[in-house]
Amino acid sequence: MENKLNNPIGVFDSGIGGLTVVKSILQQLPNENIVYFGDTARVPYGTKSNAVVREYTRDDVKILLDHNVKIIVVACNTVSAVALDIVTQMSNIPVVGMIMPGSQAALKSTKSNHIGIIGTTATINSKAYENTILQLNSEAECFSKACPLFVPLAEEGFYNHKATELIAKEYLLTLMENKIDTLILGCTHYPLLKEIILKVTESKVKLIDSGEAAAKNVKKVLTEKKLLNKSKDGALLQFYVSDAPQKISKLGEEFLGRKLGVVRQIHI
Repeated sequence: MENKLNNPIGVFDSGIGGLTVVKSILQQLPNENIVYFGDTARVPYGTKSNAVVREYTRDDVKILLDHNVKIIVVACNTVSAVALDIVTQMSNIPVVGMIMPGSQAALKSTKSNHIGIIGTTATINSKAYENTILQLNSEAECFSKACPLFVPLAEEGFYNHKATELIAKEYLLTLMENKIDTLILGCTHYPLLKEIILKVTESKVKLIDSGEAAAKNVKKVLTEKKLLNKSKDGALLQFYVSDAPQKISKLGEEFLGRKLGVVRQIHI
């Protein structure tokens, strides 16, 4: 059992946005080993068809299972929305996605039951957040907006840029007309744009980071399954991408808030 406890948490995303989820996991579970795979050769998933996303998901899961992970965290909201069943079918270990934790956190936060959701085109079109929220609370009202330009802006490091602010206004001001008091950041890139989003919304909404919510869920699941790493040696972090590992290192440090070390490439 001890070896299994030391097995890593597996995290995958369409790119490097999922490193914001890794950051949240490390805050909750500083001693857990983590293997991260970002499919940087095929990012973004949010503009692809559901069939293609499901095909890519199979590849991603195989990579993590080859690393003997004890739990899989689907850090990609698009995969969580349209292909979580694939991950579950392929794994005989616990699986945590973004949709349920983010939905539960939003319902806990809202006072008016008016919840906004922003995400990739695929995530928003799937209505995964909306359907989950309504299953949990039929009195809730959801207002969704696809924000596809947020991902490339985050990857360019335009966190506090005028261009980002203009696009955020275009996306968010109509959403605010619905008197939402809670806004789900339904993409792992979006937490990097928190300051701009709060500025545009005049801090009138509580922002829900689905990655933070998922990290709390990971801790809960590992505790319940008695799979917590008992070692006090600190986390061993391994990072893999499908393209441009050197380019990813610097940007990844901004997402994670610490140095990544060696980033290795896996050819799919």
